[in-house]
Amino acid sequence: MATPLSPQSGTPVSPFKTIAVVGLGTMGTGITEVLAKAGREVIGIDISEAQAAKSLAALEASTARCVERGRLTEQARTDALARVRTSTDLAAAADADLVIEVTPESYEIKHQIFRELDGIVRPETILATGTNALSVTRLAADSARPERVLGLHFFNPAPAMRLVEVVSSVLTAPQAVAAVTDLAIELGKEPVAVGDRPGFVADGLLFGYLNQAAAMYEARYASREDIDAAMRLGCGLPMGPLALLDLIGIDTARTVLEAMYAESRDRLHAPAPILKQLSEAGLTGRKSGRGFYTYEAPGSAAVVPDALTPADGAAQATGRPVRSVGVAGSGTMASGIAEVFAKAGYDVVLAARSEEKAQAAKARIGKNLARSVDKGRLTAEAAAQILDRIAPAGSYDAFADVDLAVEAIAEDLEVKRQLFAALDKICKPGAVLATTTSSLPVVACARATSRPQDVIGMHFFNPAPAMKLVEVVRTVLTADDVHATVREVCTKIKKHAVDCGDRAGFIVNALLFPYLNNAIKMVQEHYASLDDIDAAMKLGGGYPMGPFELLDVVGLDVSLAIEKVLHREFRDPGLAPAPLLEHLVAAGCLGRKTGRGFREYARR
Repeated sequence: MATPLSPQSGTPVSPFKTIAVVGLGTMGTGITEVLAKAGREVIGIDISEAQAAKSLAALEASTARCVERGRLTEQARTDALARVRTSTDLAAAADADLVIEVTPESYEIKHQIFRELDGIVRPETILATGTNALSVTRLAADSARPERVLGLHFFNPAPAMRLVEVVSSVLTAPQAVAAVTDLAIELGKEPVAVGDRPGFVADGLLFGYLNQAAAMYEARYASREDIDAAMRLGCGLPMGPLALLDLIGIDTARTVLEAMYAESRDRLHAPAPILKQLSEAGLTGRKSGRGFYTYEAPGSAAVVPDALTPADGAAQATGRPVRSVGVAGSGTMASGIAEVFAKAGYDVVLAARSEEKAQAAKARIGKNLARSVDKGRLTAEAAAQILDRIAPAGSYDAFADVDLAVEAIAEDLEVKRQLFAALDKICKPGAVLATTTSSLPVVACARATSRPQDVIGMHFFNPAPAMKLVEVVRTVLTADDVHATVREVCTKIKKHAVDCGDRAGFIVNALLFPYLNNAIKMVQEHYASLDDIDAAMKLGGGYPMGPFELLDVVGLDVSLAIEKVLHREFRDPGLAPAPLLEHLVAAGCLGRKTGRGFREYARR
């Protein structure tokens, strides 16, 4: 039932006029600010008088910044601060209508607080835990009022993040859930209803992904900088996973993962050993001044160079000269790559299986350039010059004189192998041969030639003209100067190159698709809805798209194929494609391209 409004003022008449916040760390302070600005009387409680004072000082500074930025009037700030009082005694919560506990992630600490609160608060008071890793059901069962206990999981920083997960157990009264949900809406938040399992929705999906990134780094598959850059540029994420682990706290992440693993027994949730090693060494991230990265000082966000920081201008092989580029294929990726190279000043041969397909691909580039002219990004003259650099060809024989041949045909290993065998005979000695595969072994393409040392992976992302990332994939046979050539070319075409080895998924897909698969499992198990999961990841994780929006854009058939490759390569049961994904693909529901995937779309 919605909270009624006062007819005189239009302000909510909420059952929660006085709210106690237990634990005044960063999260508790943020929640206190949100509540006070929304007109609630707030009792901040912390066992440390110094911490309570620190929290008040942080609150004063934060609200002062709001005034400076025009988000709050000086009078509203004064009123909000007047609504906050602090105490070191839990008994101060006696008059609270709602208690929000945000103490350290320790069951023993939280259990003790809830047990004491049972003897302090009124019978109708609701008790909410801010845990993101521990069992709400267990805390409720040990309480004298289990029907009044639930989870209320804010995200950091609480004043800015809109998502709130409202967590009910099998013991929680629906009226308690409804009242807290209404409060979240009044606070300007977007509440998502979830059941009680470690990590809930947002952290449940996020921490599995972070754990895999840590394991990838620990295996020395890619550098920390390249892993983070790949996920920022390849997926549009606000932070890379290792930088995010440092921000969250590596010890906190380990605690969450241990709770998730205890529940799921999924190896993907078993904390990577490096998380334990860093935690036990006190290298917990930003708060300690060092984690995956080194920071200027404890608590600082400024990264400083350390022994692992790549040296500028580090000695590497000299690349081969590249003046002309051949692009094989006629689809969206091939035409996008041809456009990228032509814009960078290269002469491009765009070859397809027929002259008609090659001309159609060039026409697609022409339309794309025309849109850039219409939007003022290019002059008509520059667009014409770019298009003139692209020569369409109906045969790969036109690659005879290119210095770099880039294959962007169907994601079928046998088809690619046949093309590389042909390129081996057509291309001149010393030409670099690159595949844009996103999931197949590059070395298999290399072994189809008599010059495997000249073969490398260049995984562009769609749409190639807009996406800044290229994954540069070396095989065990790739020559140093071939690797250097591709790195130099990436710089010239204004792409950010990241290095990785030749294994399924490379960096981005190896981290992205298990996350998407886990989201599907949540829906399959009726844990949460598509809309709630998408909202949770966009609002709580800063993702540009929710997992189901992204799956429908990528194509469910493409997603299933990548999932199968990852499962086959790593043989981890947790990577097995979710049956729901397989069923949708079998039914022809492939996403936006067919008008129906996880959602239905209007036919064009």
